[in-house]
Amino acid sequence: MTKWRLRRASPADAPAVALVAGASFLGTFAGILDGADIVAHVTRNSSAAQFAAWSVDPDSVVTLAEHPDGGAPVGYTLLTDPEFPIPVGADDIELRRIYTLPLAQGTGLGKLLMTRAIDDARAMGRNRLLLGVLGRNARARAFYERQGFAIAGRRQYRVGATLCDDLIYALPL
Repeated sequence: MTKWRLRRASPADAPAVALVAGASFLGTFAGILDGADIVAHVTRNSSAAQFAAWSVDPDSVVTLAEHPDGGAPVGYTLLTDPEFPIPVGADDIELRRIYTLPLAQGTGLGKLLMTRAIDDARAMGRNRLLLGVLGRNARARAFYERQGFAIAGRRQYRVGATLCDDLIYALPL
């Protein structure tokens, strides 16, 4: 069993988190979304500058997962204030991102990252964890449902020319 290292990311970690963000988004959505749209989306939403800003925002938490041999970045989570088209309260927080690179999938790192995100949300005084997932992503949906999340709504958004249908999941904390 791999002993993954998790730690809160700092602005100095932003390039590493952005690298994992781009690689994991590409790996997840290649063959589903247009390649140029993926690149544009990652460039706009997962830049090192954006992760640096989130890492110092008191209402956000960026957690970086590292390989125990050499410290290479292999996964991350991002907690932020929610941005959903459903009623949200001041005690809600969004797990905007939870990704691992393929070498870490199926190793328990996802569960470890989720546990850490839940612990961080509770430590921030939040009472409900929300997340959005592509409705047709059966593997991710099954993972969230195993963690106790239930569907709380739906949303649509664009990645380039593609209109994506997300399910919004909620977990009381």
